[in-house]
Amino acid sequence: MCLAVPGRVMEIEERDGTRMAVVDFGGVVKDVCLEYLPDLTVGDYAIVHVGFALQRLDEESALKTLELFAELGLLQEEFGDPWEVER
Repeated sequence: MCLAVPGRVMEIEERDGTRMAVVDFGGVVKDVCLEYLPDLTVGDYAIVHVGFALQRLDEESALKTLELFAELGLLQEEFGDPWEVER
């Protein structure tokens, strides 16, 4: 399953002409492209799908969504070790 998951921007840099960020998804950290949201800053939350930040999100909504995803096991399903899920 591919979810659109909220994450918090931790760092921003330009890589080969593309604006990229290190984003924390409730403890899982991934690289994300910010080209669709060029005004996103460190500390902002955004909804991310397949490695692209698509929409800014307020902190309260982001944290509630991450909590719900964690309760449902969706974060493990989305970001966890695929071999572990199969066991």
